[in-house]
Amino acid sequence: MSRDRVVVTGGAGFVGSHVCEAFLRDGARVVCVDSFRTGSRANVPDGVEVVVADVSEPLDLLGPVDLVLHLACPASPADYLRMPVDTLRAGGFGTYHVLDLARRKAARVVIASTSEVYGDPEEHPQRESYWGHVNPIGPRSVYDEAKRFGEAMTVAFRAEHGVDAGIVRIFNTYGPRMRAHDGRMIPTFLRQALAGEPLTVHGDGLQTRSLCYVDDLVRGLLAMARGDHPGPINLGNPAEVTVLDVAHKTIEVTGSPSVVRHVEPMTDDPRRRRPDIGLARQVLGWQPLVGLEEGLRSFARQFAG
Repeated sequence: MSRDRVVVTGGAGFVGSHVCEAFLRDGARVVCVDSFRTGSRANVPDGVEVVVADVSEPLDLLGPVDLVLHLACPASPADYLRMPVDTLRAGGFGTYHVLDLARRKAARVVIASTSEVYGDPEEHPQRESYWGHVNPIGPRSVYDEAKRFGEAMTVAFRAEHGVDAGIVRIFNTYGPRMRAHDGRMIPTFLRQALAGEPLTVHGDGLQTRSLCYVDDLVRGLLAMARGDHPGPINLGNPAEVTVLDVAHKTIEVTGSPSVVRHVEPMTDDPRRRRPDIGLARQVLGWQPLVGLEEGLRSFARQFAG
């Protein structure tokens, strides 16, 4: 790894902590910047320097910085619906401060955006050239618009200041260190299945998702960090499944006696979600390797423990 000192904002969170581990394995010196509003100190690997800070405030670090990965933002519905203003601040002010740090340190920076910028898409599968179909005032808008604004800020810094910045659009990801009550589909299904409770499926369950195991995502993030492509680049698993299928597969892999219970649909819930990863394959040489059943079994073992 040519990047010697790596800063990971949100490094105590679900994805961020796995990124910290991966860079440690590559021999980098790793700095975790986190406010611990949603992250946990227990997630931070030994050997990582911890800086307690809110990226929504001006950010300065002593010493050289070679690479920054900006992952700090409430990402689960339970968090961003509880902290709507803080979510917008993380995507707006937080992205500004991270980009400014990269400018001052002459560092490569990778900004984590999301498939949510596509909204409830009218194009399928979603390519990076698609502008999206987003409700800017709906309940999910604080997260969607925070990320859309963060992308615009990244492009502006690249144009005005020459910052070596790249954007990745992360599709639904799951795996160890997701919190049981964070509101996202797979930890919710696992928690319910392992407790023998009904798995709550919103609406008819025919809405689709493309689910990427966290180890695969981290490989993609490191590939983006090692390169110089500006993005945006989709990172996700193009294997599309219905929410109802995920619920039944969760019951199967856990051996649970649970049944599926349909509840009211969620507002602005996307009906179809699937990434076109042609650019990631071409530029990064990346594609996911872990199938849904393998990933669910691996996560369920950790979850039960």
